[in-house]
Amino acid sequence: QVQLVESGGGLVQPGGSLRLSCAASGNIHNIYDMGWYRQVPERQRELVATVTNGGNTNYADSVKGRFTISRDNAKRTVYLQMNNLTPEDTAVYYCNTDASAWTSRTYVRGNYWGQGTQVTVSS
Repeated sequence: QVQLVESGGGLVQPGGSLRLSCAASGNIHNIYDMGWYRQVPERQRELVATVTNGGNTNYADSVKGRFTISRDNAKRTVYLQMNNLTPEDTAVYYCNTDASAWTSRTYVRGNYWGQGTQVTVSS
């Protein structure tokens, strides 16, 4: 199994910045794509940004130019630098990874989610 632990959420004023981190642990064989999603009450979870293990990135239009996703493969960690935050960015942010984990005889590929971290943008 693969566990994801997020950190870095909190309360910030409009125009401010936050940096989210997500570290993967467990019986990891390999980590493929990593990404961030967000969700507000009564709405579907939406993609924020993803990064492949080769470093290719993809962003939602609403965050392009403000958010930057990066990863440290040696640390098995993905980051989300969020700048110029607005109240519309308020949500629970979830880390996600496509990874393979060792079992007793082989490895199994799966999709994993973190527990979520709250980001609130308010004056």
